[in-house]
Amino acid sequence: MSSSSAHLSAFGAASSPTHVAIIMDGNGRWAKERHLPRIEGHRNGVESVRAVVRAAGEVGIKYLTLYAFSVENWNRPKDEVDMLMKYLARYLKSEIGELNRNNVRLEVIGQTYRLPEFVQQQIDRTRAALSKNNGLTLILALSYGGRIEIVEAMRNIARQVKEGRIEPAEINEQVVAQNLYTRNYPDPDLVIRTSGELRVSNFLLWQISYAEFVVTPTLWPDFRKPQFLAALEEYARRHRRFGGV
Repeated sequence: MSSSSAHLSAFGAASSPTHVAIIMDGNGRWAKERHLPRIEGHRNGVESVRAVVRAAGEVGIKYLTLYAFSVENWNRPKDEVDMLMKYLARYLKSEIGELNRNNVRLEVIGQTYRLPEFVQQQIDRTRAALSKNNGLTLILALSYGGRIEIVEAMRNIARQVKEGRIEPAEINEQVVAQNLYTRNYPDPDLVIRTSGELRVSNFLLWQISYAEFVVTPTLWPDFRKPQFLAALEEYARRHRRFGGV
């Protein structure tokens, strides 16, 4: 048993989340505190992604969703967005070996058609290279927004009603869930937000309705394996009632 697995096993397998989602926040503040360009915060944030993905696989997490780029992020300065896209494509290419060694499969949710063509092509190549893996599923939320996801789901359902494939009275939570980007994954059990901010920032609005939240003041570039394990330990101490007693 690895040290990570042994560290978590004290709380029991039943206390371990199946799906962890992370709002990676604080790259800009990390760079500002060090009098560095914002892009340096993003560059160091990639190291945290690598460390957390590795740790999640080690402790047996099945799904890890990372909020990597929101629809609102398109409003950032063009030079920053362009650099983020280059870092994203570089990460997707350079990490193939590491992800394969750790049996990680890649999925992407969001309005990926808005991403630059070179990023879309690299996503396709990386997904294909990792498609036979059956360990951790890494889900990157790219050009993602929770509200637009729900809007698109409603449009899909309305189209199905119009085509006579479903009656309005048949629309229930399961129907809505099956029309979301995340239709193939379980809802997150745990949401981690770094940098201490107390908001969900338009992230998985439908899916996190019963998730546990752990907010840490640690800025994302400083969030590594010890902080991730600490969040899992905090989750293990929670009693999830789902509206019951």
